Amino acid sequence: MRILRWAIFLGAVICSTPTYAARCGGDFNTFVAAMSQEAAAAGISQAVISQALSGVTQDPAVLSFDRRQRGTFNKSFEQYVSTRVGPGRINIGRQMLQRHGSLLARIEQKFGVPPEIVVAIWGLESDFGKGDIGKMPVIRTLATMAHDCRRTELFQGELLAALKIVQRGDLPLRDLIGAFAGEIGQTQFLPSSYIKYGVDFDGNGHVDLRHSVPDVLASTANLLHTSGFKGGAPYGEGTANFEAMREWNRATIYRKTIGYFADRLVGR
Repeated sequence: MRILRWAIFLGAVICSTPTYAARCGGDFNTFVAAMSQEAAAAGISQAVISQALSGVTQDPAVLSFDRRQRGTFNKSFEQYVSTRVGPGRINIGRQMLQRHGSLLARIEQKFGVPPEIVVAIWGLESDFGKGDIGKMPVIRTLATMAHDCRRTELFQGELLAALKIVQRGDLPLRDLIGAFAGEIGQTQFLPSSYIKYGVDFDGNGHVDLRHSVPDVLASTANLLHTSGFKGGAPYGEGTANFEAMREWNRATIYRKTIGYFADRLVGR
């Protein structure tokens, strides 16, 4: 799943990416020093900058993974969904709907996203938080990608967003662990999405998308709500809600899989 989502993300045109001053390529330490200045200008404290960026090194595995990605996907919907939505995952998803019924009802009331959509995404992204959510230091991953000149402005922005997550106290640096593109948590938010859509739904003063199920599920719903998802309306292909889910994943096949899984969860 993550490879598909990331390939589609890489192929997207990001029109709102701001311009940053750090020059990609060349000496990595010089680049990190320039990014440290960018971070300070963005309001990141020297303590966080030093803690996060001092001694950071490139990760060749990140670049190798990135260069293997492709922006196309050759399976049919039937082939893809058969590998993603089986009886076991449906049964566990139904258990999650029951276990977190009260929480999901409050999330639906606030954001207008039905529980089955939220749980379907949760299941597809990380097997309801029990699967692989990445084991790589996010700062190192993003610094590596930002230094590479292929999409430096995009990843410079993601690196600054990751530093803001630490600055806000949402996750300590030791917990800022993610996947090969810096995706974080049980529904795999890029740092910029973490900052933009993250919700402190358990009320502890922090947005924790790795450990807090209320924060994970509410933030997922908030992303869809902010993108135009309307409660009570259909979400199948060709609907406005199907288009609203593009912010989650631009791939039609994946959005169809979300809808298919959601329908199975509620017996449709």
